[in-house]
Amino acid sequence: MNNYLKQFQNKNKLAFVVGGHGVIGKEICKALLSSGCKVIAIDIKSKKNSLLKKKFYNHYLDCSKLQTLKNNVDKLIKKFGTPKIFINCSYPKSHDWSKNSFKEITVKSYKYNIDVHLNSFVWLAKYIADSMKKKKIKGSIIQLSSIYGVVAQDLSIYKGTKMKESMTYSVIKGGINNLTKQMASYYGEYQIRCNTLCPGGIQEKNHNPKFLKNYKNKVPLKRFCKATDVAASALFLASDASSYITGSMIMVDGGWTII
Repeated sequence: MNNYLKQFQNKNKLAFVVGGHGVIGKEICKALLSSGCKVIAIDIKSKKNSLLKKKFYNHYLDCSKLQTLKNNVDKLIKKFGTPKIFINCSYPKSHDWSKNSFKEITVKSYKYNIDVHLNSFVWLAKYIADSMKKKKIKGSIIQLSSIYGVVAQDLSIYKGTKMKESMTYSVIKGGINNLTKQMASYYGEYQIRCNTLCPGGIQEKNHNPKFLKNYKNKVPLKRFCKATDVAASALFLASDASSYITGSMIMVDGGWTII
C-alpha cells in the first residue's frame, strides 16, 4: 500500500457517530468500519447491532436532555474511551417541526428546536473536544450541516407542493457552521481539527414528484445527494488524508451553492 492510500486508513481508531442509525449515519458507520475504525453508533433509536460487524457497538443517548448531557458523555467516554473521530449527524426535532415556517412558527417551538438541535451539537462537540485536549489526542470533529446553513432556501422548488420553508432550520445550520470555525480556531493548537459537511437534499423514497423535478432542475449534476456521498466525504475528513484541513465547510451538493 502506498503512502497516499495509507492516509485514508483509520486502523483501530475509535469513532463516535451521533445519529448512527439514521439514513446518513448508517452509511458513515459503514464507511468508517471499512477503513478499520472501531465505531460506536450513538442514537436515541433502540436497535441491535444491525451492521453485524466486529468493532461496531451501539449506545443510547438522548441529545434533548441538555442538563444531563455532560454526565452522559462522561459515562460514554468512561465506557469506550475518548474518540479520535467524532461525527454528529443527528437530526433531533420537535413533533411540530413541519410548522416552523415563518407563518406558523411559535416561540416555544423555535426555542425547543434550537435547544435540541443546535445546542446539542454545540455542547457535544465541546465536551468531546475538551476530552481530546485533556488526553492529548489529535482528533477530527465533523459536524453535519446543510446547504441552507450557507445560502437561503430557494422557495421556487416548493411550488406545486405542500412543502414550506423553515425559519429555524437555517438558524440551526448557520450556527453549526460558525461554531465549527470558532472551534477550529480555538482547538487548532491542540491538533484537533473541526470541519462541517454541508449536503444538499438527500435522496429518499417518499419525495414529492413535483419537488423532485424542481430540485433536480436546479442542481448542475441533476440529481439528489446520496447518503453514500456524504459518508465518503466524512471518511476523508476523518482520515489523515485531510490532516491540513480545519474550519472548512465542504459542500456535498452537486453544485447547488455555486449558482
